[in-house]
Amino acid sequence: MSESESGREAVAVVLDFLPHGRAEDDRPQYQKEPVAYALTESDFRLLELTLEKETSVGIGDSIPVDPPEARENIQKLHEIGYSDLTSASQSELEHAVVDIVERDEERFVNFYNDAQPITLRLHQLNLLPGIGKKLRNNVLEARKRQPFESFDDLEDRVSGLHKPQDVLVERILEEIREDDLKYRTFARRD
Repeated sequence: MSESESGREAVAVVLDFLPHGRAEDDRPQYQKEPVAYALTESDFRLLELTLEKETSVGIGDSIPVDPPEARENIQKLHEIGYSDLTSASQSELEHAVVDIVERDEERFVNFYNDAQPITLRLHQLNLLPGIGKKLRNNVLEARKRQPFESFDDLEDRVSGLHKPQDVLVERILEEIREDDLKYRTFARRD
């Protein structure tokens, strides 16, 4: 595992911060801990973080979540589903995914370079919204000649594929939001 991968695996992006804890927590104000909702950059898991008192984080901040020794000011951490997010977190989610994809373009361009068949009839590329048999074959033919170097390169060389990063973002959001998907490529669920 490269250093950039290990760094990526350790970080989550803050989607929402509740400095006075969750509204449904009936305890007196002085007993409530701050809560943050976050999205891991490596595998797009949603987390609820209970923070130490007096801790403050901002939306869009990157915070270390793994390994456990790296968790500064985090009392508890647990994975949650999309429906457990606050409405502000749900609103911020797409922006966070777009930022992650843009920041780590090479990783996501390599998905187009490395995608493989899942079954005899289904290819990983076909899981992406708007990519059918013809467009998949165009991607496969273009990458045989030379691996893609960027999203712009991908868009230039594959006829019919417009905004390949947006296609990935849409699929990632689908994997995060939907509980009953048969195939997951980006968003891990435990």
